[in-house]
Amino acid sequence: MTKVLLKDIRKRFGTAEIIRGIDLEIDEGEFVVFVGPSGCGKSTLLRLISGLEHISDGELQIGGRVVNEVPAAKRGVAMVFQSYALYPHLTVRDNMGFGLKVRKVPAEERARRVADAAATLKLEPLLDRFPRQLSGGQRQRVAIGRAIVGNPDVFLFDEPLSNLDAELRVHMRSEIAALHRRLATTMIYVTHDQIEAMTLADKIVVLRDGKVEQVGSPRDLYDNPGNLFVAQFIGSPKMNILPAAVASRLSPKAETPSGTQSVGVRPEHLTLTTPGKGTLEGVVRLAEYTGAVTLIHVELSGGEICLVVDDGNKAPEVGGAVGLAAKPAVLHFFDKEGRTIA
Repeated sequence: MTKVLLKDIRKRFGTAEIIRGIDLEIDEGEFVVFVGPSGCGKSTLLRLISGLEHISDGELQIGGRVVNEVPAAKRGVAMVFQSYALYPHLTVRDNMGFGLKVRKVPAEERARRVADAAATLKLEPLLDRFPRQLSGGQRQRVAIGRAIVGNPDVFLFDEPLSNLDAELRVHMRSEIAALHRRLATTMIYVTHDQIEAMTLADKIVVLRDGKVEQVGSPRDLYDNPGNLFVAQFIGSPKMNILPAAVASRLSPKAETPSGTQSVGVRPEHLTLTTPGKGTLEGVVRLAEYTGAVTLIHVELSGGEICLVVDDGNKAPEVGGAVGLAAKPAVLHFFDKEGRTIA
């Protein structure tokens, strides 16, 4: 297991600074997920760690060794890409062992490593097939197997599930999580999907505009977002944000801290009440039945708010008036700069 340390890492393309001074510590054996909107720099940061991009400034350590100028092949990392990048003319067996062959690993050792990786990923029946004979999920497992055979110190995943359908994404998430438990190797994973981040990560790094917004466990970020951006990015459906004056009617007993500009409440923390009872009131605009829950969108005088109803049979009718309430303990308060007020 290997520790990864980033000290004031920066990346410039010409005069444009894409990564803007990132300090980050990734412990041995951790599963860390970089998450953020498109263009935030998460894939670029992963490529800097892998050695596929050159670091403009700062220091990168892998296993206590400064690797800024160390070639990618000698950093002890293996990368799994969004595209499977399999050789179409090679079998699964030969695709998985190709990197070892290039490095002149003896044939017997190559065969042993490929067999071990195939057993780990349940690929034994597919070893003599060609990529065209595999499903998308099977191809992705082959790409992961190709990384495993090199016995890397650190695994890097760059949005590896983006090309899969919804059902396969869920299945592959569980396989990657199980793989981490078996190998206990440091893993760094990039995704734009915060559900993937929440379900896989020991630690999430939320990025925006080339900078770290917040680092913490999924539970930390969900319960204690450091600012408005993190509050709305983590959690699905996203947190409702209301002006402080409006929110005071949502939970009248809540004490609003000095300097509060807006108040956040998650859809799952809202409850329906009878209109006219001193609660926030609105009209149901849309009800989205998803099976387990129903998402209710309520139109207010100053915007819209979303809540989750567990029992779809009790969901209010579209066009009906409803009251909304929330317990003071579940509210989040933000100042005019969008920072959380403790």
